[in-house]
Amino acid sequence: MKLIQINNLSFSYDKNNVLENIDLTIEENDFLAIIGPNGGGKSTLLKIILGLLPSKKEKIKNSFNNIGYVPQNTNLNTDFPITALEVVLMGHIGNKKQLFGYSKEDKECAMNSLSQVGMEKFAHSKIGELSGGQRQRVFIARALCANPDIILLDEPTASIDVQGQQEVYDLLKILNQRMTVVVVSHDISVLLNYAKSVAHVNKTLVFHTLDNVAKTIEPDDGHLCEVELLSALGSSKYCGCNHEH
Repeated sequence: MKLIQINNLSFSYDKNNVLENIDLTIEENDFLAIIGPNGGGKSTLLKIILGLLPSKKEKIKNSFNNIGYVPQNTNLNTDFPITALEVVLMGHIGNKKQLFGYSKEDKECAMNSLSQVGMEKFAHSKIGELSGGQRQRVFIARALCANPDIILLDEPTASIDVQGQQEVYDLLKILNQRMTVVVVSHDISVLLNYAKSVAHVNKTLVFHTLDNVAKTIEPDDGHLCEVELLSALGSSKYCGCNHEH
């Protein structure tokens, strides 16, 4: 089933054309990686899908019930005295009854979300005491409170160590068994080990399934190297790599 259908979408900031004639279909249970250079329009496209930036209704058609979003972790104050559970409860802020705080059901849902990401033991730990990977799992738990059909993540492994990155992507792979995952990322490991399809965005968009890319490259020794993959995704040309990198 098509969850999101984008047709001939363009977007500009102050007459600066950021996206041009974008066509993209996001299918149910896909794991889509959105890649491309800085300033190419990846985050802009994500914000348009989320409805955070305006677009004409006829350009985007949605078939999902709920959507979860994990923004870039760039402005987090780790000294702020808030627990992991309280962060996840913020995912219920739209349902919060004024003056009465969170309901028992909200708290149970938040604990369940923490359990889904393996962080229930840290529910009452301060967010600043957690590692980067642990904090990101807490933010994913917050997004899960929306009971999403599709979850969108913007650079989810930025400023996280290698082990934390793998833990985050392993978690997303598990979540992908029951929801669609869309990740904006510069991390090559998400392409090699997790994504099912890739959208290369640099003002325009080129869509690939990774199976098709692998068949297009056809390395002689059976090894699909990073440079070949990025070359194929960016320009659909074989890079001639000798794998010595």
